[in-house]
Amino acid sequence: MHPLPLSAEMDFSQNSLFGYIEDLQELTIIERPVRRSLKTPEEIERLTVDEELNDIERAVYLLSSGQDIQGTSVIANLPFLMRQNPAETLRRVLPKVREVLHVAGVEMQLTAAASFLTILQEESVSIHTYSHSFLHIILQHVEHRDAGVSNAWLETLLSTIESLPKEILRHEILNPLVSKAQLSQTLQSRLVSCKILGRLANKFEAHVIKREILPLMKSLCQDVEYEVRSCMCHQLDTIAQGIGAELTKSVVLPELIELTRDESSSVRLAAFETLVNLLEIFDTDDRSQTILPLVKSFCEKSFKTDETILLSLSLHLGKLCHGLYGILTPDQHLRFLEFYKKLCTLGLQQENGHNDNQALPPNLEQEKRYATVRKNCAYNFPAMIVFVDPKNFHMELYSSFFCLCHDPEVPVRHTIAICFYEVSKLLSSGVYLIHKELIALLQDESLEVLDALVDHLPETLELLTTGGESSVQENKLLTVPDLIPALTAAEQRAASSLKWRTHEKILQKYGCLPQIISSDQIYYRFLHRMFAIMMTNNVLPVQKAASRTLCIFLRYNRKQEQRHEIIQKLVEQLGQGKSYWYRLRFLDTCEFIIELFSKSFFCKYFFLPALELTHDPVANVRMKLCYLLPKVKSTLKIPADKHLLQQLEMCIRKLLCQEKDKDVLAIVKRTVLELDRMEMSMDAFQKRFYEKDLLDQEKEREELLLLEMEQLEKEKQQNESRTSSDKMFEKKRKDSKTSTILQKSIPMSVAGSSSSVPSTSKETKKSKLVRSQSFSSQALHPKYGNLEKCTGKNPTAGYSTSVTGSGKSSLLSYTDDSFRTRNSSGNSSSYSNTSLPSTSRNMNSSVDQKNNGSKDTQPRKASLKSRKSNP
Repeated sequence: MHPLPLSAEMDFSQNSLFGYIEDLQELTIIERPVRRSLKTPEEIERLTVDEELNDIERAVYLLSSGQDIQGTSVIANLPFLMRQNPAETLRRVLPKVREVLHVAGVEMQLTAAASFLTILQEESVSIHTYSHSFLHIILQHVEHRDAGVSNAWLETLLSTIESLPKEILRHEILNPLVSKAQLSQTLQSRLVSCKILGRLANKFEAHVIKREILPLMKSLCQDVEYEVRSCMCHQLDTIAQGIGAELTKSVVLPELIELTRDESSSVRLAAFETLVNLLEIFDTDDRSQTILPLVKSFCEKSFKTDETILLSLSLHLGKLCHGLYGILTPDQHLRFLEFYKKLCTLGLQQENGHNDNQALPPNLEQEKRYATVRKNCAYNFPAMIVFVDPKNFHMELYSSFFCLCHDPEVPVRHTIAICFYEVSKLLSSGVYLIHKELIALLQDESLEVLDALVDHLPETLELLTTGGESSVQENKLLTVPDLIPALTAAEQRAASSLKWRTHEKILQKYGCLPQIISSDQIYYRFLHRMFAIMMTNNVLPVQKAASRTLCIFLRYNRKQEQRHEIIQKLVEQLGQGKSYWYRLRFLDTCEFIIELFSKSFFCKYFFLPALELTHDPVANVRMKLCYLLPKVKSTLKIPADKHLLQQLEMCIRKLLCQEKDKDVLAIVKRTVLELDRMEMSMDAFQKRFYEKDLLDQEKEREELLLLEMEQLEKEKQQNESRTSSDKMFEKKRKDSKTSTILQKSIPMSVAGSSSSVPSTSKETKKSKLVRSQSFSSQALHPKYGNLEKCTGKNPTAGYSTSVTGSGKSSLLSYTDDSFRTRNSSGNSSSYSNTSLPSTSRNMNSSVDQKNNGSKDTQPRKASLKSRKSNP
């Protein structure tokens, strides 16, 4: 312990001692209630239960003489008792439960309703047994005086109605419902009757519904209490779906029209919402002659006399416009559109300083109501695009979309961010029109908006950058300059906040960027940022998300120097890092490398650095490596990787012999058993590994093609520079007077400078360049396709044509050393598509011998011993 400074030393003067005494007295006052809450011996005796009682006897005892908390526990455990011993539970426990519930409190009632519902859902007993034993208890408590308890029992009853046969429904529920729905009954009884009636409407035949249910419906629609009329009105759409279109038109529609003119606003609102839900049932004449005039009157009244309906109208406007689309005249179509555009800016101050929607400034309650209206407009925006046709979006709805994306209220922007992807899909080729709004939402100050936008960010970015089928290249290029700063700013803003889940989601979604922007832009703007997050962030899920996204960036990087730089940093700064935390993240990265890359890639760059961690001084690192060893072994192919398998076996032997940590040793022993059961993959295709080998071959082909693309792009740039120089030289030749001599020399120089291979080789390179461009423009998804992608049309199929003949090297000679091949004669060996995995391993071993020089006879395991492992 460090000594206290002089200013912090204890002062034993009289004043300070009085202060300490007061503090101690406060502590004793705080402690007194705790002592008073302790149970006395008598209370402990009453709460004690004989341990020799079985579950049924204990439940009966606690329900008979126990306290409320013990009875509640027994009722909560009732589903378990029904699963274990249903007969005894029904015979002995359930009667006690019925007795206790008559005087039970709110908590026990809620627990009983939930337990009864669980027993029904688990089907512990037959439905007839359930109705005989539990239904009467449920019906007795549906009209409980407490509203919360009544609703809980009502939900259990409504769920029970779905499972009961017609006979029981008729005798136990429908017949008593006739008396329960009368005006002489209580308000709560009539409200419960409305909800039960709506659930019963689709359980009986048409003649039963017409004779018994519809009269009750009419009676409740005309009830003297507005709560009953409103509740029954909400059930009319369910009843209409049960009775069919004809009865709905003749019976339900007149009641709805009358309820839309009700004196209570809540009833009018319920009638309007029911009309919107029933639009598909009514025919064209009913829509045009009856419903459309009602809707127009609702829209007019919403601003003038009844603002309460404005919230519901704005929420259902998209569904309403869709249902009335075929019957609207052009003038009516325009009126609905103008009404929607007016709602999108409701309550916002205009540029001239006043509000066009109202004369007086709104109060706080009105502002909240208007913000909810604009939020509902944002929710309905995709439906309104369909209403006006996406071709007319720029002229009709763009200004409203701009206002919603820049709305001052966060819920409005959050809702439009959720709908952004749907809007992008609907606009198709016109998606470039909303690019600025995407940038604005990415830079939004609220992380809630950003979180909602990121959910479908990969799909949205793909639509924005491809722009649909008719998009021109200029639009694609315009999206990149301001998109990249917005993406980087969004990630940094999430990183600086405490909402690490949003940060994790953003890092995961950024794995789509190889489909969107170029490899150089990812390298300079995003890749190093991912590495920095891995090194500095303190949240493990965020670190793992950054690690996986970095591996995806590395997977599609098209420059060999950049790839080698990142691989070197991963090995040196993480795998050999001073902190054990870095080394743990290196093992996470190795796991992602195994998932995303081919087996040969992992074996070349990460196999030996991962095995070095078997000597790590931290037990947690060695433990994590042991868990990873089965995946590491799965990357080996025999016989090409026999030397790596020997290294793996040697490391495992050392762990078994030298490991001192008992937890690590136990994991090592389990891992050894798992490794022994593993079947090794061979260079040649095997039936049991066919799908995995085919997928690995596809990964390796893409890696080889990326290397070829880099070389072909370099050659293309060199050829373009040479062509430009030749053109300048040709211009000088025309200006010179020695045209005859130059006409003979220029073709020779051009031919010699452009290519020294036959014309067939030139055509091969040209076709490969076309394929590389198509490969770079296609969508490179982080997760690979299924087997159909591998066996179907392959973007790399046929690219492995090599130049044979007099020692001329193939295009692969320009690529990474890991993919070079050498034979005994020194010529480049040609390879076919089916032999890629095996030849790649031979290439690895030959390149290692070539690079080692005089040390080519030493096995690779010597390099493992010589490497320095930093603690």
